[in-house]
Amino acid sequence: MDKVGGIIAAAGRGERMGAPLNKAYLPLGDRPLLLHSVMAFESSFCLDTYVVVVHPLEVPFCRALLAPHRLRKLAGVVGGGSARQDSVAEGLKALPEACELVAVHDGARPLLTREVLDGAIRRAREVGAVVVGVPVKDTVKVIAETGLIRETPDRSGLWLAQTPQVFRRDLLVRAHAEAARSGFQGTDDASLVERLGVPVEVYRGSYENIKVTTPGDLVQAEAILARRSGQEVRHAAPAVPQVRTGIGYDVHPFAPDRRLVLGGVEIPGADGLAGHSDADALLHALMDACLGAAGLRDIGHYFPPSEQQWKDAPGLALLAAVRSILAEAGYSVRQVDAVLAAEKPRVAPYIDQMKERISAILGIPPGAVGIKATTSEGLGFVGREEGIAAWAVATVVPKQSLISLT
Repeated sequence: MDKVGGIIAAAGRGERMGAPLNKAYLPLGDRPLLLHSVMAFESSFCLDTYVVVVHPLEVPFCRALLAPHRLRKLAGVVGGGSARQDSVAEGLKALPEACELVAVHDGARPLLTREVLDGAIRRAREVGAVVVGVPVKDTVKVIAETGLIRETPDRSGLWLAQTPQVFRRDLLVRAHAEAARSGFQGTDDASLVERLGVPVEVYRGSYENIKVTTPGDLVQAEAILARRSGQEVRHAAPAVPQVRTGIGYDVHPFAPDRRLVLGGVEIPGADGLAGHSDADALLHALMDACLGAAGLRDIGHYFPPSEQQWKDAPGLALLAAVRSILAEAGYSVRQVDAVLAAEKPRVAPYIDQMKERISAILGIPPGAVGIKATTSEGLGFVGREEGIAAWAVATVVPKQSLISLT
């Protein structure tokens, strides 16, 4: 039987989400949004291997984000191109040569089910080109530039295209090559295949297989996910939750040959810090505080410096992993507070950006993230400008206490 490869395209910037980082890394339930699509590919009975395509600058981040999950089918995380079409082409190059069928999926569609994925793959084995889609429910209007209705097409033959889209590999490679040669930019991979005159069949998908593009989509996805897991989303005042508190501390010496990253933000023109990962002292203290509040082990237990996969790992990716670890233990972060001690550089201009990124990863409001910067008045190793220290406090609550009552 043909070996099946997959491509999860997540190289877009997600500007309509208005988030400080790629929407693929925002939390959805207990996992980053991207991880939901990854786990659908992992659980597939029909798919053998896959690659994840992200923005080239995010490759180390994404690798660190996915590493704790021991993904057995993941063939690699690769950098994409300037457009989605270019990113899929890069994914095709990275797939093992043995893959004769390819399933392309948007990382921003986190609610894909194994049933839809495997069904589309099985059908593509028979016909060679399949697009998952659903019939249009509403009346569609074709509008002129003047704003006036030009046409009302019969909706009985109209479908909304989704992903995954599954094709014979040779066909998809040929379609991308022809599009590149002629300078054609399609809205999806099926449009490239259609230009070759090859018939593409639609496979019935699910209305829940939504694409998360705006904050409202994320709210809808949370509701669908809660319903699938049997939770009831409620809206009246919740009972007083059991609050648990943890503290964390971290320190790193300066290392002039490294970038300085604090709170997930790179501070230009400053000496970096020595460490196995990115040495983000602020986030490391914060992670230990979160883990300690849940009664769990420290970050050295989960991300040991003896393991090569954590070398230069971005602290924000590790913080996302810590959020998942807390969720598995039954806890969610409610609030965090941190103090950064450094004689240099001046970090005050970057604090708001730090708060935005930390809040986005943890899924809490920026107002629930406190960060203060101070000096040690010339005392100790910080005062001698030998390094930076950070202290953090975190409060967590049992996950069920975050579901309010009707």
